[in-house]
Parts: sequence; C-alpha cells; structure tokens
Amino acid sequence: MQIKNFIGIDISKKTLDITLLDSQGKQLYYQQIDNAPQKIKSAFSGLFRQFKLKIQEVVFCMEYTGIYNLPLVNYLNHLKALIWMESGTQISKSMGLVRGKSDKVDSSRIAHYALSNRHKMKLWTPSREVIGRIAALLTQRSRFIKAKKQLSVPVEEQKNFLDKIALKSIIEHNKKPVATLIEAINKIEKQLLDLVKEDQNLNRLYKIITSVDGVGQITALNLITTTNEFLNITDAKKYACYSGVAPFMHTSGTSIRGKTRVSHMANKKMKTLLHMAALAAIQVKGGIKDFYERKVSQGKSKMSVLNAVRNKIIQRVFACVKQSRPYIKNLQICLD
Repeated sequence: MQIKNFIGIDISKKTLDITLLDSQGKQLYYQQIDNAPQKIKSAFSGLFRQFKLKIQEVVFCMEYTGIYNLPLVNYLNHLKALIWMESGTQISKSMGLVRGKSDKVDSSRIAHYALSNRHKMKLWTPSREVIGRIAALLTQRSRFIKAKKQLSVPVEEQKNFLDKIALKSIIEHNKKPVATLIEAINKIEKQLLDLVKEDQNLNRLYKIITSVDGVGQITALNLITTTNEFLNITDAKKYACYSGVAPFMHTSGTSIRGKTRVSHMANKKMKTLLHMAALAAIQVKGGIKDFYERKVSQGKSKMSVLNAVRNKIIQRVFACVKQSRPYIKNLQICLD
C-alpha cells in the first residue's frame, strides 16, 4: 500500500478544518467546512477531483472526539477510506514545544503527525451499530448515576447538621427524582442485556468476560465497547496501559529513584471500573483472594496489590477471549 497524500482534520461541533499534504510534506490545500453530511460530501468530492486523489492512496488522520466524528467517519467509511483515529494527547506530545493554536494550525499539525509517523499508522476499524448503541446507553447510565449521587450524597452529609423538620422536607423532595433515576438506570441495564442476548457474538463475549471473578455487567460491556469487540485492542498489556493500570518505572541516572507507578494518561472511567472489579474479586474465595491476602501479609501496600489484581483481571479476560472459552478456576496458572 503506497500512501501518497495525508489529510489532517481538526474536528469541532460545528466545523471541520482540512489540510492536505503530499508525501514530501508540502501543503496542497486547506479549507474549513461545516460539520454536516452534505457539506462533507461536497467538499471531499471536490477535493478528490481537484487533486485527482485515489481513495486508497490517502490517509485521513483525526483526533477522536466522540459523536462529533460521526458525520465524517460515516462518509469516509462508506468510501472504504484509510482512517487513522489518534489520541489528541499523542499528537500534541509528539509535536514537542509548539506556540500558538487555532483550528487551521491544528489540522496542519495532525496532517504532519500522520506524515511523520506513517510507519506507525494504526488504521481504525469501524464498530458495528449495536456497539454504538451500547456505548450510548452506557454513557447515559453514567449520567443518571452521577445525578443520583448528586441528589443522595448531600442528604446523607446534612443528617448531622439540619434540624429534623428541614431534613424531613429535603428527604421528601428527593424521593421522587431519586426513584425516577433508579427506575431509568434499571431500564437501561435491562435494555443493555437485551441487546447482548440478541447478538450472537456479544452474547459469547459477555459470557466469557463475566466468567472472570469480579467482572460484572457494566465492566464487561465497557470492555467490549472500548476494545471494539477486542478488534482494536487485542493485547492485555496494551489494554492495561490504556486503562491506566500498567506500572511504569520512574528512574533517571543515579539521582532519581522514584517508585514504579501508573500513568495518569488513561481511560479513567475504565480504571475505576477495573478497581471496583478488583475489590469484588478479592471477596471471592479462591486464587485472587489468596494472592491478595498473601501479598498484603508480606508487607506490600494494599493499593499496589489491588493494581496487580486489576492486571490479573485484564490478563484473564484477554486470555479467555483469545481462546474463546470461559475462565475455569481449576486451570488457573500462578501469575505471581
């Protein structure tokens, strides 16, 4: 596959900024367009004609911005274009010290990033429609959980400070909205399970993942969506890094001897879910609980051992998915 052109696209809610480079890094084109399907189709059709571009000789590089990507990605996916979805942090870090910022400049930087790192190109694999639906429902569930917490926690905190009449009034006002949120959360969770049961591959993956101690419904579904059914991320170590549980050394020469620690550049939501899974796993009689208690009794900090448990969970999930089988406790291998 010979790539002759690199297109960097800076995406916002209302606009797309497009920069085209040739293989030598010369800027051939720049335009800002509305982030709307018809405008996208018109602009790129004109661009292809003007420069006689062949779709399989062009890489389209962009940052992942959630739903704002959809009109462009749907159009490019229909054309079977080469799409490179990259982390904004990865692009900005690779640029070194830069001055100034604008959408036009950002699109140029993205295009130059693709050109400079073409040997590391990671083509994006589109997710199925059902994965998009599950991801949207999980996001909405998170919003409802947050809203429920915002209503419930202050009431608990005020119990020791408010008089009984005021407290009773607040509790009464809270009952209906909290009950409504709980009902909505339960409906979403049922809808998620229905989507899984109706899809053969999702049902298979779900059963495999939840067979691992500590992994429940929400953690399993987030594992499926963040890996795109284990197509975009297939390696346990890479996922540990992505979710912020992979430990990294912090040393330099003879003067810096910091503790091994995890990186803050991670999917924080996934990290939290894996932490909750680890807390659940160490309550289950068997290997992980025994491992946790043994390491703590040896003087290891509880948090570092919990992080090791998070890594074990990831390793077991990915191993079982790779072998397409549920986790079987009596086949476990010591990973100490």
